[in-house]
Amino acid sequence: MAFIPTASIHEEYTQYVEDGKATLASLGLVVKELEITQCDRTEIAQVLNDCDFIYISGGNTFFLMQELRRTGTDKLLTEQVEKGKLYIGESAGAMIAAPNIEYAKKMDDYVTQTPNFKDFRGLHIVNFYPVVHFKEFPFEEETLAIVQENNQLPLKPITNQQAIAVVGDRISIQSKP
Repeated sequence: MAFIPTASIHEEYTQYVEDGKATLASLGLVVKELEITQCDRTEIAQVLNDCDFIYISGGNTFFLMQELRRTGTDKLLTEQVEKGKLYIGESAGAMIAAPNIEYAKKMDDYVTQTPNFKDFRGLHIVNFYPVVHFKEFPFEEETLAIVQENNQLPLKPITNQQAIAVVGDRISIQSKP
């Protein structure tokens, strides 16, 4: 499994990255960390091709999208998903799957981390907009505002105990038992 932690680089709290890797490893998965800011495009392409799954961890959605574009990883990810590779996005990793990420501005400081960020296109590997951490600390107010201010979009709010599963044209929200 390719594990991309890039969104967390500038975050103060990053224990969720180590927790995520440990959980995946405990399931018997071989986790290959792919920090795209430290790799060239050839290495990124090789790891994505060789792995059976792609997991993108959380952090700053806008920094993540900026770096995916800068390294060309955005196109590589889209190609892999179009070929049928399993994509797992956690938090920011889920939000970048949307057609556009501008709706997420209330959740992340995109001005400080990415001062020249102007292209809000997402990967567009899904036709909806995940609203992660819905009503969860510390994003209670932000997620409610996102839902209220973007009700014209096909939003999919999920809590920290839920996941969105997409299989073909079928979309379902799965809850932790």
